[in-house]
Amino acid sequence: MQPDRPSRPAAAPPGADLADETTCGSLGGRRILVVGGGQVPSAHAGNPVNNGRAICMTLSRAGASIACADKSTEAAELTVRSVRDGGAVAIPADVASAAGIKGMVQAARTALGGLDGLVLNVGISRRELLEELTADSWDEVMAVNLRAHMLTVQQALPLMSMHGAIVFVSSVAARLPAGMNPAYEASKAALGALCRATALAGQPNHIRANVVMLGLIDTPMGRAASAARPGRTAALPFGRQGTPWEVAHAVRFLISAQASYINAVELPVDGGLSAGIASAPS
Repeated sequence: MQPDRPSRPAAAPPGADLADETTCGSLGGRRILVVGGGQVPSAHAGNPVNNGRAICMTLSRAGASIACADKSTEAAELTVRSVRDGGAVAIPADVASAAGIKGMVQAARTALGGLDGLVLNVGISRRELLEELTADSWDEVMAVNLRAHMLTVQQALPLMSMHGAIVFVSSVAARLPAGMNPAYEASKAALGALCRATALAGQPNHIRANVVMLGLIDTPMGRAASAARPGRTAALPFGRQGTPWEVAHAVRFLISAQASYINAVELPVDGGLSAGIASAPS
């Protein structure tokens, strides 16, 4: 039996989810599950914010209520404490578990009183070369970086309200093998196909799905990658890495009604890196 969908009109005229040009960027009243929204304290200088926490904070500032899901309860609660006016709840969830994913989506819907948006920000990397990969290490990456996204969408779509939106967080590693990290790269490339399938499945209920493809972003995970690969940031567009806030604003746009006719798109948030634009090393 299919879960009851929140009561909304069965059909709507084109652009009906747009209020007007002054309010369509607001997320007031929107209920959004951010998977991978937590952040544990970092040993890096300045304790830089990560993408998930920045996304939760930015969506909340635009008026949304947030369910912050993370494998670590501590990480989820740290993000929740950063969100204004208590507009977020923490949901511990292990997305490597199919049962955990079902419970996460149901808990988010119950806590928020419905579900209008979904951001899938979770991912892992083992940094293994092709010759180093094993069947188990490949499967471990795919379970978190791809299977989890499919299972979450499968659970969430029947519960989402009309004119909802989904954003997958991917990487330009989907197109660039420079990281020599084939399991991670393959998992991120596959998110584009999953996004298109999700957009097609969401069409009857005007639910959109898009991807943000991230370049080099200054997060704790990004700094760890740079430590493992000296020279990784030697030549970048504008001579710098992106910030988690730049990622979060792209996500906010795609979730909002400002993007109501943008669907099944892979949007690079990389300064032009995947287009071959970079600065010469100083």
